[in-house]
Amino acid sequence: MSDFNIDYVAKLARIDLSADEKARLGPQLEAILGYVAKLKEVDVEGVEPTAHAFPLVNVTRPDVVTESLSTEEALRNAPAHSGGLFVVPKIVE
Repeated sequence: MSDFNIDYVAKLARIDLSADEKARLGPQLEAILGYVAKLKEVDVEGVEPTAHAFPLVNVTRPDVVTESLSTEEALRNAPAHSGGLFVVPKIVE
C-alpha cells in the first residue's frame, strides 16, 4: 500500500511517535493493512456471519423456583444486622 501515512494514523490514535518508532512501526502497520486487503478478496458468499468461531452454549442452570433461605438463616453470619436487614458502612456522604 503506497498511500499508507504513519503520521496520519498516529494523529488518529492521538499518539506521538519518534522518528525511530515511525520507521519501525510504519512497515509493520502497512503489512497488517496488506493482510486485511487480502482478506477482502476471499469469497464469503453464502457464509453466515458469526460472533464466535465455535458455537457457545449458555451453561447456567434452568430458572426454577426453589426453596430459599429464611431471613434468620441469611443473616446468621452477617457481621451486623438490624430489623431483618444487613447493616453496612455508609459510603455516601
